[in-house]
Amino acid sequence: MMKTLALAGREDIALVSVAETRSGRLVEFVESLQPPFSREEKWILTVSTLDGCPVRCRFCDAGGPARGTLSREDILEQIDHLVRGRYPDGAVPTKKFKIQFARMGEPSLNPQVLEVLEDLPGIYDAPGLIPSFSTVAPAGTEAFFERLLDVKNRLYGPRFQMQFSIHTTDGELRDRLIPVKKWPFEKIAAYGTRFVEGDGRKVTLNFALGDGMPVDPRALLSFFPREAFLVKMTPVNPTHAAARNGIASTDRFLEETAARLRDAGYEVLVSIGEPEENRIGSNCGMYINLFRGQKASEAGYTYELRKPGTLHPAA
Repeated sequence: MMKTLALAGREDIALVSVAETRSGRLVEFVESLQPPFSREEKWILTVSTLDGCPVRCRFCDAGGPARGTLSREDILEQIDHLVRGRYPDGAVPTKKFKIQFARMGEPSLNPQVLEVLEDLPGIYDAPGLIPSFSTVAPAGTEAFFERLLDVKNRLYGPRFQMQFSIHTTDGELRDRLIPVKKWPFEKIAAYGTRFVEGDGRKVTLNFALGDGMPVDPRALLSFFPREAFLVKMTPVNPTHAAARNGIASTDRFLEETAARLRDAGYEVLVSIGEPEENRIGSNCGMYINLFRGQKASEAGYTYELRKPGTLHPAA
């Protein structure tokens, strides 16, 4: 049985868990709400797929020592721990029940994620289930993505959120921000267009946008058709890595960039989120590193890691 070691956060916004799986792996996962929606309207689980991450994006604290892949059981334990804690019979009444494979680790580097996606519809009575898959599209993952497309078509159809994190249209800067070999834009575009065929749910191009990061509408239009792709922009969260590399965001820069892309005809979502999420560290970060002894930053991870049963009260 999974053992919860520490918690941080609030019931009414987000709870971060650090836990040990039955196999002895240390994992971190999150359950969160999106105010003003209730848990019955929208409930988001964010689980880890790797122990550490070899990609080491310049604003992400999940990089560092890459200790390997999590097993199918390690990933399912995170989900089941949260689901059974709220709904012991496995019947999840939430209209939008999103499971994001995005807490720690690039999911396409772990084939066990595909096994989890195969299993989920048979484990829970959850009509609102929507898997959310976020990737930087590392080189050499073609076989993984072909099978992912098959799983999506067979089991999920339009109830699957596919997201490519590209962050900028400047090739050199993209390589610095995501310092691994990865698919070029034309390859992402070709795959994403196939992903949309048949059900019409657009693929998301994600930009965690730091001030000054170029996003050229003409460059996007030359690769990504507006009928197949939408754009999502979020601020760079106040992580240790972002501070170390001098990357920060302002709402004004996000909104100005979003306006240019809307003028180019793209559907654009700007997701700034709750300021309290930064203090909790639920949207991007690694409490597991605090558990291992790293110090908190001034802007994020300011909630104390506590033993189960001693959480901060809801506001």
